[in-house]
Amino acid sequence: MEINNDKLSTDLRTNTANIRTNLDNTSDLVIKYAKVAGCDICIITCEGMAGADTVAGLIYRPLEFIRDSQLTPDQLMDKLQNELLTAVDQHQSQTYDEISHSIMSGYAVILVDGVDYSTAIGVQGFKSRSVDKPVMHSNLRGSCEGFNEVLRTNIALVRRRLKSPTFVSKIHTIGDRSKTDVSVCYLKDKANPEMVRQIEARLQEIPVNTILEGGYIEPFLQDESNAIFSQVGVTDRPDCFAAKLYDGRIGVIVDGTPHALFLPLLFTENFQTLDDYSSLPIFTGFTRFLKYIAFAFTILLPGFYVAVANFNPELFPPAILFNIISAEQQTPFTILTECIIIHFIYEVMREAGLRLPAGIGHAVSIVGGLVLGDIVVSVGLISAPIVLLVALSAISSFIVPDLYPTVSILRFAFIFAGGLFGIFGLTALALAVLIKVCSMTSYGVPYMAPLTPFTLKGMRDYFVRVSWRKLAKSDVNINELTGVDRL
Repeated sequence: MEINNDKLSTDLRTNTANIRTNLDNTSDLVIKYAKVAGCDICIITCEGMAGADTVAGLIYRPLEFIRDSQLTPDQLMDKLQNELLTAVDQHQSQTYDEISHSIMSGYAVILVDGVDYSTAIGVQGFKSRSVDKPVMHSNLRGSCEGFNEVLRTNIALVRRRLKSPTFVSKIHTIGDRSKTDVSVCYLKDKANPEMVRQIEARLQEIPVNTILEGGYIEPFLQDESNAIFSQVGVTDRPDCFAAKLYDGRIGVIVDGTPHALFLPLLFTENFQTLDDYSSLPIFTGFTRFLKYIAFAFTILLPGFYVAVANFNPELFPPAILFNIISAEQQTPFTILTECIIIHFIYEVMREAGLRLPAGIGHAVSIVGGLVLGDIVVSVGLISAPIVLLVALSAISSFIVPDLYPTVSILRFAFIFAGGLFGIFGLTALALAVLIKVCSMTSYGVPYMAPLTPFTLKGMRDYFVRVSWRKLAKSDVNINELTGVDRL
C-alpha cells in the first residue's frame, strides 16, 4: 500500500483536495467550511465514526465565541488548540497520511487556511457493543464483566482493577491497511523490561496488512509458531487479565476484538479458572485433579482402546472381551477405521453446531443423537463400544476448553499410533509429546514451569492451591521461576 507522507501546504483548498484524493473521495467523508475570525477553516470528519453531539459541543459551539474577532491564521490555530478546544484527546498532524488515519479513527480534523498543520480532536461516536458477560470463560462467583470490541473501554476495565501507577498501557498502530490500534499492557515493577521490548519489536515487524482480530498477531508473538501447544493465552475477562499482569506477564489488547492476549502462557494455566480462587482449597484441588485426568483421558482413551483391541485383547476382562468381539462381528470395518470414522463425524457435527445460527443449532444435536446414538449402530457401520468411547472422550475434552484444538489433534495422533503400533506406539508418542512440551520456552520461560524445572514455591498453585493466608505471604513472579532465562 502506498503511503502519502507529503506534508500539508498552507493553502486550505489544496489540502482538502489532497485529502479527498488520498481517501479516494469516499462517500462518508464530511468536509465543512466556515469563516472564523477572518480566516477560512474547514472541519473534516468521517460519517458514523464521529459523534454529532460531541462535534457540536467541543467544536462548533466554541467557534461562536471568536466569530467576530480578527486574527491571523497562526493566532487562530494557537487559540483553537490552547484556549477553546479543550478536548482530552488532541494532537497535531502534518502529513496527509496522519490526517487520513485520524479521520478514519473518529477524530475531527481542523484545517486553517495559511497554516501547514492540522489539529485533530477526539470526537469518537461510533456504535459499539456494551460491556456484557464473558462468554469464553464463565464463572460462578466474581465479576460478570467481559471485554468488548472497543480498545479504550477494555483498557479502562483493566484500569478499574489495577489502580496502580505502575500499570502501563502503550498503544501501537500495526497493519498498513487496517492501521489497528494494539495496546501492550504490563506492570512496570513486575514485568521483565527486555520481554516488553521484544514483544513491542515483534508487533512492529508483523507483515500482515490487515489486523482484524487477536488471532492475526498471535503466531508472530510465539517463539514456535507451529507448536501444537499455544504459548499465548487468551481471555475475555478483565479480572483474569489483571491477575496475569500481576504475575509479571505482558498483555496485548487488539482493537476490534473482545479477547485479550497474555504471554508467556504456562501449561498449568489451561487447568486454572477464576472460581479456583473463590472456592475452598480442598475443592479446588479436587477439580484440578479431575481436569488433569480428563485431559489424559480424552487424548489417550481412544488410542488405548484401539491398541489393546488390536494387539493385546487379553488385557480386557473376559466378559467385556466377549461383548467387544460380538459387536465387532456386526461391522464391516476394522476397529481403527471405526474409531477414525466416528471421531471424524463428531468433529464435523461439532463444527456445524458451532457455525450454525443459534436458532437452528439445536438441529445439529438432534441429528447427532440419531446418527451417533442409534443409526450407525443399528445399520452395523460402527460398533456400540466405539460410540461409547467417542462420547466419553468428547465429554472429557469439554472440561479443559482452552486445550480443545490441541486435544483434537493429539487424539487422532494417538489413535493412529495405537492402531498401527499398539501400546509401544502409544508410549513412544506420549514420550515424544512430553519431551516436546518440557523443552518449550516462551521468552525464556519454560512452558512446564514450575513443575519442570521444579520451583517449590510455585507448586503452591499447581495441582492444588494452598489457602489465601499462605498465598498472601509472598508473590510468585513468573520471571522468578527456576530455569527462567532473564533475557
